[in-house]
Amino acid sequence: MNLKVKSFGTDRPAKQAVERALGLIEPEALEALRQRRNGPGLRHLGGHLLVLLVSGAAVLAAPGWPLWLAASLVYGIALVFLFTLEHETIHNSAFASDRLNRIVSTLAGIAVVVPARWFRYFHFAHHRHTQDPARDPELSTPKPSNWPRYLVYLTALPYWVATARTLARMAAGRIEDNYVPPARRVDVVREARLHLALYTGVALLSLATGSLLAVKLWLVPLLLGQPFLRAYLLAEHGACPLIADMLENSRTTFAGRMIRFIAWNMPYHTAHHAFPTIPFHRLPQATALIAERVAVTAQGYLDAHRQIRAGWSANRKVEG
Repeated sequence: MNLKVKSFGTDRPAKQAVERALGLIEPEALEALRQRRNGPGLRHLGGHLLVLLVSGAAVLAAPGWPLWLAASLVYGIALVFLFTLEHETIHNSAFASDRLNRIVSTLAGIAVVVPARWFRYFHFAHHRHTQDPARDPELSTPKPSNWPRYLVYLTALPYWVATARTLARMAAGRIEDNYVPPARRVDVVREARLHLALYTGVALLSLATGSLLAVKLWLVPLLLGQPFLRAYLLAEHGACPLIADMLENSRTTFAGRMIRFIAWNMPYHTAHHAFPTIPFHRLPQATALIAERVAVTAQGYLDAHRQIRAGWSANRKVEG
């Protein structure tokens, strides 16, 4: 795999990349693709919630541990992939209503332990500086580069440790992230404290009532589902070139309908980075319009991870 590395220096390469991407689609067509609507988002949200409802009922009704584990796995995957709903709503494009986007992003963030306001600043910095080792916050933690680190990464244990530390640090008032505007840091602190208060309240209520409902329908499913989200997220940019051009630094993974559904069409990740204001339901059309320029693709997630593992040896050759 050709792993190109380019010094970013200023924002000029990124701006040039944006201009090149915008030039691929006629202005009228691009404007049509960017139109926000409530209907597609509400229908998609209804389907996602239905999956959670049915699989959650199966978790509670399972007569033995094998069926309970199977149901919990399905439910857990649907639960953690509310992160992709949060992602779409912090872009303010899942629905036409700004208020609905804010409400849904907040609730989804509570469910998956990713405060929405903080994540918006984190994620927009990722979009501005995608694959820039010095400024992309997603690269602040090195990607796995060998089998031991890869397997540990897929357990999601490092993720949970980092999440707990970040949430505790923000709740304590220590905002060390330079992508959070100083004027908004008090809001981020307040949000983190609200999250901790809610989680503490659920824990205390569970202990007081002797109920395992939160464990069965939240804690355990999150732990079971998170490795699948880690694998999915690694494929978005893993082993992609460290350059500013979003048509080359992001991977489009051609996945099955169920994966596209549960991930809110984010497997079309190149189009999302090239045109981040296009709503999720129009990303297939956008991808078709720029197909000839999409540099990194995979035929499913097994193929994406084969490419990622192949990148380890490519990196070793470059370093050698």
